[in-house]
Amino acid sequence: MRSLIDADALRVLHRAARVLLDDLPQHTDGLLAVLQEQEPAYRAAVEADATTTWQEVHRSLRHSISSLLDPRGARDAARRCTWKIGAVRAEQGLPLDALLHAFRLGGSLVWQGLVDETSRSAPEDVRLLVHVASDVWDFVDEHCTLVADAYRQTERQLAWRRENRVRLLAAALLDGTSRIADLPEAAQALALPEHGRYVVVAVAGGAAPGCSGAQAALAPGVRVHWHTGVDADYGIVLAGDGTEPVVPEEQAAGARIGVSSAVRGLSAVGEARRLADTALSLCPGEGGTIRLTEHLPAALVVSSPGLGAALVERLLGPLAHLEPADAEVLLDTLATWLACDGSAQRASRRLYCHRNTVLNRLRRYEQLTGRSLSRPTDLTETTLALTARTFLT
Repeated sequence: MRSLIDADALRVLHRAARVLLDDLPQHTDGLLAVLQEQEPAYRAAVEADATTTWQEVHRSLRHSISSLLDPRGARDAARRCTWKIGAVRAEQGLPLDALLHAFRLGGSLVWQGLVDETSRSAPEDVRLLVHVASDVWDFVDEHCTLVADAYRQTERQLAWRRENRVRLLAAALLDGTSRIADLPEAAQALALPEHGRYVVVAVAGGAAPGCSGAQAALAPGVRVHWHTGVDADYGIVLAGDGTEPVVPEEQAAGARIGVSSAVRGLSAVGEARRLADTALSLCPGEGGTIRLTEHLPAALVVSSPGLGAALVERLLGPLAHLEPADAEVLLDTLATWLACDGSAQRASRRLYCHRNTVLNRLRRYEQLTGRSLSRPTDLTETTLALTARTFLT
């Protein structure tokens, strides 16, 4: 008995489905009218490209109704059609809720069409449609799931492409290889003005981009794009026209942070990155923040290690003939005296010795090297040589 009922129900279903298929353009118009009335997103889609939208709806309805007539033969084509619609609409930015609503409205239209046609041509058979109702709505649910899967997968792919493009654009800016023609796109992708004023922050050890140490080095509200590098992470920071946005007093334990001087425009970010790397190389191993503008002499010597080594040899080489401990005492005294702005009295307090001891050691340095610490040129060279010795050895 059940088999006979199912066979009769399928006969009724197929008869009505064939009529719907013959009147498909009319049903397409009807569904589009409902979508335009209920879904602003589809109203905009029709306004943008009425022909393509009509063809999409027509194709989807045709595959759906054909699947009622030949479930096995039409299934794959119907699924491909639904998947393509989901992927295309994701690329176009149509909201997923609107797309799912369209599919459910399409299912309702098909079901109502089946009922109306059967009521018109054979009212006594309407009751038989109850036996195929679950199959019809299972088909609708399956394709709603399928179109959502296609939409979300495409959305993930698009997001990955956007993120990868942003990463490539930021990397090119930091490497200094960005083309002039790419700068407007880079500005839009990074949400930064093309002709702004920038500093680059290089972060290594104990801090991740946008977190704790790296972000703590920036004032609140600063606009920055973080880029993960191999040996360091970089922040392209919009500095504005005021003071630099970096606050060196706060950072995560162990974080080493180097801050470039300011440059103009995204086209100069590559140079700022090199300056940030230089500042980072001056950071002590235990962590800290180095702003390049406050350590320019040290930056000069580490930027040219060959010349720095030559300066060390020329200014400090004569001390190599001394006992290592003796040479270290002279160099430590000289460095302390310079750090105390040339005050022997202050240097003596730091070194726990008499002021005359400091002066005697300074005179001994002058005798050994032939330099005069009262001569500006010799003093400058000696200061640079001590800086080079600190960072290059």
